[in-house]
Amino acid sequence: MNYTTQMDAAKKGIITHEMKVVSEKENIDVEIIRGLIAEGKIVIPANKNHKNISAEGVGQGLRTKINVNLGISKDCQNFDLELEKVRTAIEMKAEAIMDLSNYGKTEGLRKKIIDISPAMIGTVPIYDALGFYDKELKDITVDEFFDVVEKHGKDGVDFITIHAGINKETIETLKRNKRLTNIVSRGGSLLFAWMELNKKENPFYEYFDRLLDICAKYDMTISLGDACRPGSLNDATDASQIKELITLGELTKRAWEKNVQIIIEGPGHMPLNEIKANMLLQKKLCYGAPFYVLGPLVTDVAPGYDHITSAIGGAIAATYGADFLCYVTPAEHLRLPNLEDMKEGIVATRIAAHAADIAKGIPNAIDWDNEMSAARADLDWEGMIGLSIDPEKAKRYREESKPHDAETCTMCGKMCSMRTMKKILNGEDLNIIRD
Repeated sequence: MNYTTQMDAAKKGIITHEMKVVSEKENIDVEIIRGLIAEGKIVIPANKNHKNISAEGVGQGLRTKINVNLGISKDCQNFDLELEKVRTAIEMKAEAIMDLSNYGKTEGLRKKIIDISPAMIGTVPIYDALGFYDKELKDITVDEFFDVVEKHGKDGVDFITIHAGINKETIETLKRNKRLTNIVSRGGSLLFAWMELNKKENPFYEYFDRLLDICAKYDMTISLGDACRPGSLNDATDASQIKELITLGELTKRAWEKNVQIIIEGPGHMPLNEIKANMLLQKKLCYGAPFYVLGPLVTDVAPGYDHITSAIGGAIAATYGADFLCYVTPAEHLRLPNLEDMKEGIVATRIAAHAADIAKGIPNAIDWDNEMSAARADLDWEGMIGLSIDPEKAKRYREESKPHDAETCTMCGKMCSMRTMKKILNGEDLNIIRD
């Protein structure tokens, strides 16, 4: 039987190669995977032209996945550094990479990223439009917007962020309900500006079926962008955010009718106590479609440490329903991240994702922690380092402060509780003072 997309295959009862890969990675029966893809509750972003992809599933009952943002800007145009980031992100087990390059001719960089990456690749086509056509935003035509989307599909992009939910109604809601930080989504603000400057409807909303046809052709997943995501705690869960979310739910059902896979993007900045309710609201309004969140950042006052504020929110969000976490680095709000910023962001987000997987009972998630605990009880330092989420840092810390007694560390020395319990339970002599 022929099929156009993973969702089309799933509805027809076809088990694809990608479904089998995800089934093996997740240790979940492939028929369960297929059934949830048919319902739209799991997606496998895998463009037909991304030949070396190692498929990953995102959605209900699966491990929480993480995304790494990178790409050049006008002020930082080092293609080689961004490719080094790609390679490092893959080594650090990121499941997705988004090329958010927003200056100049970046087609070559995008193609190289796709060529070398087994991770799924995402983009925001509107960023590319300005550099691709070398035109001011106001002068870009509807056809040109869609031609860029088509180009990204041909190149092998697996998922694209499209801010289709910011329509004229959403903008009127935004104008009536003043915000502290207005629209903080870069793609959302560009579309808002285009609409205002041209006095026209959002082309991705008005011609949504045209977008669906392009995505179906390449099996390119749409990540429905939240243009009105809150950019401050003050703006969280407000009328603009919810108005857009309702529209995204309506667009989701339209996409499923054409067998196009959908991810919903979410906040943003949000107080801790509002996160659980937002996860429930999204799942209800968008019919269980996978939820992709940036953070959420749980305080606005920690520039330089926003990987931490994001990981706190991300762990809570994923516990209560988010399926996909976009990493945030210490450089958020301050500069384009460098390689070390990226590493810190990946580690923080992986910690959040894993903590949430344990909380929501993902099969075998806690096994990793149990292995670490066993190594600690046995004072197996090599084992502990090997099991660490960041073995390089764990090894460096261990070697920077070496203990007098090799089986301990410089925190407790021979007063180490693990050492004490191991010796006493094994019937050994306990020498704390003497050598």
